[in-house]
Amino acid sequence: MNLIETLKLKARRNKKRIILPETMDERVLQAAEQIIQEDLAEIILIGEEDILVGHEILKKATLINPKTSDLTNSYIDRMVELRKEKGITKEDAKKLLLEDYMYFACMLVLDHKADGIVSGACHSSAGTLRPALQLIKTKADTKLVSSFFLMIVPNCSYGEEGVFLFADCGLIQDPTSEELAEIAVASHETFQELVEKTPYIAMLSHSTKGSAQHKEVEKVIEATKLVKETNFPIHIDGELQLDAAIIPEIAQMKAPNSEVAGKANVLIFPNLDSGNIGYKLVERLANAKAYGPLTQGMKYPVNDLSRGCSVDDIVGVIIITAVQAQKY
Repeated sequence: MNLIETLKLKARRNKKRIILPETMDERVLQAAEQIIQEDLAEIILIGEEDILVGHEILKKATLINPKTSDLTNSYIDRMVELRKEKGITKEDAKKLLLEDYMYFACMLVLDHKADGIVSGACHSSAGTLRPALQLIKTKADTKLVSSFFLMIVPNCSYGEEGVFLFADCGLIQDPTSEELAEIAVASHETFQELVEKTPYIAMLSHSTKGSAQHKEVEKVIEATKLVKETNFPIHIDGELQLDAAIIPEIAQMKAPNSEVAGKANVLIFPNLDSGNIGYKLVERLANAKAYGPLTQGMKYPVNDLSRGCSVDDIVGVIIITAVQAQKY
């Protein structure tokens, strides 16, 4: 059974309420229909009633129209309270709630009327994540929200039989050593939660074990050291080039004493450029499935989509979000 089918079983056993605020996008509506047909989550749609025309099965979803909802006035007041340090007025809050459904979605989650959000099919990552960071914020024990992609590569023996976690590929532009260390630890937890296998974390670089000297290499070495100094029970090594991280034969030549080299399934990229380029190369050249950018470190699960996503991509992210929500 492949990973998505396994996650479907988990989602179906403990169904969660997932909000889809981008009801103006036909792909989102089709994905919602598939989720409902397979009984994988309870779907909440935000929009006006005319979106149901031609989508009979969506009548099984919960539809909330912010313009007519009994919740809107109370959410205006609560948003003003939550954002009072920024000087937000009632008019500001009303405008955001009525015109940017992501804000209304975040308020539903804070009000415990939903368990997670999936957005980004027709909005930028900033448009999806900014409201969540402003309103939902981070988990109590977390300093940093980062993003990851769950990559499923067909006919691949590397990683966890072709399954990888890539981070950060969508949010932190140029992480410091401390931030890279936090991303690594969060990715360890995420991989265990979703894949249920032992994570082997490679801190990627253009250098392997001192083969090159540069401040960017030093950043990766320092991040690896910071994680190891916590004595957290984690398999991590760096700095490693990509081939040394995943290919056993090359690992034997370049990093023979590493417990991670040659079997890494969690790849931590040194910056957003390399991460974004890396996941798109694998997605397009290897015909891989790339689910994300998903978030880790948020108080409640809020996940982004690539604007080039397919209906199947959206379905996959909804399933992953539902499984993430089970731990809250």
